[in-house]
Amino acid sequence: MHYPPSGEQFHIHSGDHRATIVEVGGGIRRYDVGDRPVLQDYDLYAMCDAAHGAPLIPWPNRLRDGRYEFGGRHLQVAITEPEKANAIHGLLRWRSWKADERTDHRVVMRNRLYPMTGYPFTLEVAVEYSMSDAGLMVRTTAANIGDDPCPYGAGQHPYLSPGSGVIDDCAVTVTAATRIDTDAERQLPTGRKPVENTPYDLRTASRLADRQIDYAFTDLIRDGEGLAWVQLSGNDGRTAAVWVNESYPFLEIFTADTLAPDRRRRGLGVEPMTCAPDAYNSGDGLLVLQPGQTVTTMWGATLS
Repeated sequence: MHYPPSGEQFHIHSGDHRATIVEVGGGIRRYDVGDRPVLQDYDLYAMCDAAHGAPLIPWPNRLRDGRYEFGGRHLQVAITEPEKANAIHGLLRWRSWKADERTDHRVVMRNRLYPMTGYPFTLEVAVEYSMSDAGLMVRTTAANIGDDPCPYGAGQHPYLSPGSGVIDDCAVTVTAATRIDTDAERQLPTGRKPVENTPYDLRTASRLADRQIDYAFTDLIRDGEGLAWVQLSGNDGRTAAVWVNESYPFLEIFTADTLAPDRRRRGLGVEPMTCAPDAYNSGDGLLVLQPGQTVTTMWGATLS
């Protein structure tokens, strides 16, 4: 039997809305409305590339040298981005997750992160994917089930789809007023800059053209329901969007320029994040969960 690299596949649907959730990494492999992709997928028999759809726990983005200090201890996790000497996107991307509470329109993926070198804490993590005629909703809950406080950050890595082709001719809206600048060598944060009067001001719909973006944004501008949005309008006149509630104060935007040639710029990475890059060192948005404490975050995707 030929097993998919992403493990068992779990399908949910509501009307024309269909999504596939995977065992390996607990992420979302695809989301379509009818024959129109909302999120860029990856092939059933391909390994997940560039964290497509994956939860990023217990930190999103980059951790300088894989090192940090917490509770008076100097801690070192494995370097998972060796070309830049960083640890990237947490510890759960390649682990098997368990599907729980399954219905036609909902599945909850669970994982228990036990103490390990560099992260001597215990987390119970659940990612709930639910589908309605309004779109996809993703609710992530983490509980500190250990005896000590622990550092925590969460994110996820969907890519909005242009429908077909590349994202260059798409109109993009990112409701954020501030960009977190990074160094060119390791993409680690160096400060914050307003987006006004820069190529990164996407607060009103703008053609992406050849702009290359791989930055976190913050100071998100929210609607009356407390949601911040990223919208990608394709050549077919339809708009794929990701929304985040107040639990996510940061969004990484990635134009996928470093992917393999047949995957490059064919989706727009939109990463909800609870903290800034390298938050384990800077403390920027870092959460500290006390023993028994639980935190829940929420984002979703739609097509109009």
